[in-house]
Amino acid sequence: MVKSRYICLAVAACVIVSLSSCTGGTPTAENSQPANSNPATQTTEAVNHSSHGSKAKININTAILSELDKFEAKLGVPALSNKIQGSRPYGSPEDLVSKKVITQEQFDQIKDMVTVQEVVLTGEAKDVDYMTKLGLMKGHLLVAQELLDQNQPKQAEPHIGHPVEEIYVDVEEQLNERKVKEFKTTLVSLQDLVKSKPKDAKVKTDFTASVQSVDGAIATLPAAQRSKPEFVLQVINGLLDAANSEYGAAIADGKIAAAIEYQDSRGFIVYANELYQGISSQVAPANPEADKAINASLTELIKVWPAAIPPATPVKTPEEVTKLVKTIELNSQKVIDQSSTQAQK
Repeated sequence: MVKSRYICLAVAACVIVSLSSCTGGTPTAENSQPANSNPATQTTEAVNHSSHGSKAKININTAILSELDKFEAKLGVPALSNKIQGSRPYGSPEDLVSKKVITQEQFDQIKDMVTVQEVVLTGEAKDVDYMTKLGLMKGHLLVAQELLDQNQPKQAEPHIGHPVEEIYVDVEEQLNERKVKEFKTTLVSLQDLVKSKPKDAKVKTDFTASVQSVDGAIATLPAAQRSKPEFVLQVINGLLDAANSEYGAAIADGKIAAAIEYQDSRGFIVYANELYQGISSQVAPANPEADKAINASLTELIKVWPAAIPPATPVKTPEEVTKLVKTIELNSQKVIDQSSTQAQK
């Protein structure tokens, strides 16, 4: 599925904290009011915690396409993510049916995953959300670099565009709060250059500048926080959850039908693995079994994406990938729970 250009708002903010399923927990409402049919006056939930124990719902008014791909993967409806995005705004989840985006039968299968409520993140949950979004940007650029190295600029170009089209607007407020120098222009210029003059020597320097901009934005988080296993594991699970939904959307009838989705998920997996290798030595001493399980599952996941160009047939089914991702989530939670218990002593 080739993703259309669109403006995205906050990514159902806690979705990425669970990330989005996977890093975020069920939000707690602190200043809630009755839901209103006008999306502009929706209930606002303030979240100041996260846990892997429960999944946050996906805000269909604000979620980025990689979030909406969860519905596409679950229902097996091609291009559903774009259709949901194109029919905004929604006054209630049921509008998906009244606007003929999906059928009532399909809605019944996903209704527990859908919300139109806005979420305001605070505390660590906000930082996890921030780094996860930037991690998604990094994953897109990693796979774009691979494709450029393989002289595939046409395939690389969308992955340079995705950070702008899908994520930048969503994270822009946090970038401003953290006084990060604007780099959307850098990404747009790089995308245009790859599209018009892919062999220009400037592509390499501009690409390096783009990656450095993302890394610089991540570096605004305290170094101690970025190296803390329980924090990084939440980000990793966010990336893996996004990869899982992208991979599910890429597969149709037992074949890789959408190369872009496959490539997106590869980029997220590669960066998630890179992050885990950076904390594995801290996790292993206190949680050897969890570390072993996480590393083993990551090793198996990496095999699913043998290269940036999709294989002729999928290495694993979406169900097998989901099982590996859940194994990592469960073992990550053990590490987080143990750390929390020790901190309370």
